[in-house]
Amino acid sequence: MRIGIEFVPDKPIEKILKWTKLAEEAGFDNVWITDHYNNRNVWATLTALALNTEKIILGPGVTNPFHISPALTASAAVTINELSKGRAVIGMGAGDKVTLNALGIKWDKPVSAVVESIKYMQALTAGDKYKADGKVFKVKRAKLAIVKKKEVLDANGKPIMKGDKPLKKAPKIPIYAGAQGPMMLNRTAQVADGILINASHPKDFDLAMEKIKEGAEKAGRDIKEIDITAYASFSIGETREKALEGDAKIVVAFIVAGSPDVVLERHDLDMDACNKVRALLGEGNFKDLPGAITDEMIDAFAVVGNKDQCIKRIEELEKVGVTQFVVGSPIGPKKSDAIKQIGKEIIPHFK
Repeated sequence: MRIGIEFVPDKPIEKILKWTKLAEEAGFDNVWITDHYNNRNVWATLTALALNTEKIILGPGVTNPFHISPALTASAAVTINELSKGRAVIGMGAGDKVTLNALGIKWDKPVSAVVESIKYMQALTAGDKYKADGKVFKVKRAKLAIVKKKEVLDANGKPIMKGDKPLKKAPKIPIYAGAQGPMMLNRTAQVADGILINASHPKDFDLAMEKIKEGAEKAGRDIKEIDITAYASFSIGETREKALEGDAKIVVAFIVAGSPDVVLERHDLDMDACNKVRALLGEGNFKDLPGAITDEMIDAFAVVGNKDQCIKRIEELEKVGVTQFVVGSPIGPKKSDAIKQIGKEIIPHFK
């Protein structure tokens, strides 16, 4: 089980860098930086991290194909890969319709946009030419001049031949899809190296795994090729009560309010209680909001507790097929302490 961590660049980059260095020291495998136009730029943040870390894999979690061209995203990722000496990944999702429309950006055919953008970026990051007449992207010709292919060597250090010429490849940059709905899960499982799923409960992954398997089989892929990632709201403390201090309940409130009824019903949540949360959030009543969050809501939409409680849930996710667990906001009442605690008490359990 790989363990990743998410940071939102709403704080100064120096602070994001401090936390990322702590995460690297603690043994985290990946750091994912969220991409929202109203925060610090994701690629500028990743540049700082690439230049000041040594081992941790890093990338946007996630960007989208609408606010900038996938060609520009591919170029940015190749640059980060160069600066980090081969540690870049890309997370690509559909983006938020409301936010994009507010910016005057048309949000259309999201599933096709994500699938086509992944193929587009795979070609460009591999140093290949790309052209397409897709539903979303009409590309006449695209190629990155900065990608350099190198000879592929066998176990004895000799070039592998393709016909009468040495086989050459560019450094691989894994591309993950941010996916939630059945169609997005199915179609991205046909092309992506990994799938990032905003969920923290095995019930949500039971359904997701069916669609991922269907997509993988359709493409003739082994599901083991796909890094299935739980992108979870998380908070750890010495006790569950301590873990719930800070913003954990507020984060859960936003998830409850934004979830369709079918998801709330899947977790057998009281709909009156959920509607109360929606109403309080709609009013901006953050004073009474934490008191409206039930234990059942927390269990459905977050991983919260002491080390044993957190380990138990991650193990449950591993059993249903999750191969990477991402520690998402709020992480803990005090981020630095939580990162250290995870490194000491959680990560060793899964290595």
